[in-house]
Amino acid sequence: MPLELELCPGRWVGGSHPCFIIAEIGQNHQGDLDVAKRMIRMAKECGADCAKFQKSELEHKFNRRALERPYTSKHSWGKTYGEHKRHLEFSHDQYRELQKYAEEIGIFFTASGMDEMAVEFLDELNVPFFKVGSGDTNNFPYLEKTAKKGRPMVISSGMQSMDTMKQVYNIVKPINPNFCILQCTSAYPLLPEDVNLRVITEYQKAFPDIPIGYSGHETGIMVSVAAVALGAKVLERHVTLDKTWKGSDHQASLEPNELAELVKAVRLVEKALGSPIKQLLPCEMACNEKLGKSVVAKVRIPEGTILTMDMLTVKVGEPKGYPPEGIADLIGKKVKVNIDEDDTITEEAIENLSKKIKS
Repeated sequence: MPLELELCPGRWVGGSHPCFIIAEIGQNHQGDLDVAKRMIRMAKECGADCAKFQKSELEHKFNRRALERPYTSKHSWGKTYGEHKRHLEFSHDQYRELQKYAEEIGIFFTASGMDEMAVEFLDELNVPFFKVGSGDTNNFPYLEKTAKKGRPMVISSGMQSMDTMKQVYNIVKPINPNFCILQCTSAYPLLPEDVNLRVITEYQKAFPDIPIGYSGHETGIMVSVAAVALGAKVLERHVTLDKTWKGSDHQASLEPNELAELVKAVRLVEKALGSPIKQLLPCEMACNEKLGKSVVAKVRIPEGTILTMDMLTVKVGEPKGYPPEGIADLIGKKVKVNIDEDDTITEEAIENLSKKIKS
């Protein structure tokens, strides 16, 4: 059984607990605090468990030349990449305001710490868990420092190999056992043939003592629902209020109606996964009574006859009789009463017959 961990206060993941659904707002708020609050409320109303952002301390995430390089993309919010990122970056006070708003409406709030100083701030902010973005998954000094904070961790695996993910596991596990790994492919939007949901199964084999999840960048909801059916215990999807807005993430994000449909579909699939025990269920009794077959006499069988297979057949019988899967148990047994041709064979008509229980 995969490890269960308390990802947020009172909210466990893994085992038989419901999939934890993260609405990744990221920087789809366009640098507007009011839009960010609208998105938090949207995530809550759609049924997501957590609203998540991306926090950077830009001078610690990028070097000077990266911030100064011209940025002429149609998605740009400034002449340089630094100006662009500063437009989208909320201050510490704004993060505190967003966190307070999330608490007021009743949804968990966290962010990916996109550099070590951002992690320091998020730790001070007392987020319930750290999200490690794919870009930092092979940043082992960052991983070790983040793990030492002691908060649960959700680690994406885009752009990584299985060998790297095994290193990640071996670094984090001895320091902080409360973490999970998400299968992820870092492309926006992600084509179905590059999703590789089977990696979820391979992660479950390689890391059997931690929950495994999925972070998706595909369009639509079907792939993400399939991930949950394969056992994803944490599901992360980017969200937006409008896919046509400026920004490279919007196209690979879910609009409110899609997020609501995703949550609904995930909860339905979780119900449908049900139990691994195969048995006759109460809901099947009516059908079994109407159409379930029984052993029936193929010929007239006088009292005292020793049964042979050529005396028996299987039909829908009235009344219900001996179940067909036990027909071999009847061979060699003596009948206690006369049985007419085409009559149901009942347990009471056979000597020394142990009761056949259908399960």
